[in-house]
Amino acid sequence: MRFLKDVTLAGARVLLRVDYNVPLKDGQITDDNRIVQSLPTVRHILDAGASLILCSHLGRPKGTPDPAASLAPVAQRLSELLGRPVELLPEVVGPQVEERVARLQPGEIVMLENLRFHPGETKNDPQLSRQLAALATVYVNDAFGASHRAHASVVGVTEYLDVCCGGLLLEKEWRYLGEALKDPKRPFVAVIGGAKVSTKLGILHNLLEKVDALIVVGAMANTFRKAQGFAVGTSLVEDELLDAAAGIMVTAKEKGVRFYLPVDYILGTDPKAPTPLGVCTYQDVPEGAMILDTGPASHTLFAEAVRDAGTVVWNGPLGAFENPVFAQGTSNFCRVLAGLSALTVVGGGDTNVIIQQLGLSEKFSFISTGGGAFLEFLEGKTLPAFAALEAKAG
Repeated sequence: MRFLKDVTLAGARVLLRVDYNVPLKDGQITDDNRIVQSLPTVRHILDAGASLILCSHLGRPKGTPDPAASLAPVAQRLSELLGRPVELLPEVVGPQVEERVARLQPGEIVMLENLRFHPGETKNDPQLSRQLAALATVYVNDAFGASHRAHASVVGVTEYLDVCCGGLLLEKEWRYLGEALKDPKRPFVAVIGGAKVSTKLGILHNLLEKVDALIVVGAMANTFRKAQGFAVGTSLVEDELLDAAAGIMVTAKEKGVRFYLPVDYILGTDPKAPTPLGVCTYQDVPEGAMILDTGPASHTLFAEAVRDAGTVVWNGPLGAFENPVFAQGTSNFCRVLAGLSALTVVGGGDTNVIIQQLGLSEKFSFISTGGGAFLEFLEGKTLPAFAALEAKAG
């Protein structure tokens, strides 16, 4: 794959695909981390003497303009961060866009309106791909968070431009995730949490081929405990996956992978409960109680499991962390990982939120900007964006 350092940018007109799918509330950005993460690539391109056309999606508009999903707040915030104007164009493509782009001077930036206002974006429509490509002389993809989507601005556009490469952020994701999964420093420990086993079965199977230890946490751990024959009260569980969970544990044993589940829990009546019901071991969950967090013995167990790790990959919370009452397990584990000398790679929306809330971002080796893309990478899938850039380079 080619990256920015491999490309001459002076005098170029660059189409830069970024991931500015940021959270909004009442038209205001509540977390600008994805915009901030793109700044090194944006500045690199501008400093090299190129003009810049930014494109991104925001939310899930269904192929038609939606004022609530306009990129206007994003353009304003980027302008503030850069200290220079960022003009938002009224459409994704069309005569007005073409006319404005034709007048771009080196150092100028414009932003196309939300890509998903155009029905051809999610369909990887060749006509839209050609129109986007015609705006520029160089295409740069810096949107790891969208790299698992075979969309026009991610895949199709690369077929119609000679010079295509990955941006600085995409390169960072490529190198860190590749290092963590292809040639990890050992022991290699993966920590996979969240609500459902069904969404992460492929990841668990793929990781069992690579890791020395696997820690399963969050509500998905309930399915594994029930598969072992233990009661889980009214907790979230996937009964249709009990056999699959049992099979994963058998595979782990056959491969010599140390397999960990929580050994005690903090209980509640529901995830929004104002107070916990108490703590119990995994053998003693009362009927009518819900498992909502890991307990102190689990904290000790997991801390010991990662203590001497060379590489740790973490995705997914240990409990219902949105409620502070049930955030203790996730917060404690986050602090443990922050204190390790290992290569620590984390990703997924919830996991990233936790780290940001605790102010521990600088303590981790790498925090992926991808949600679905990070998960598909862990699953061993080839990401469409990577495949497109590799094909172009090769």
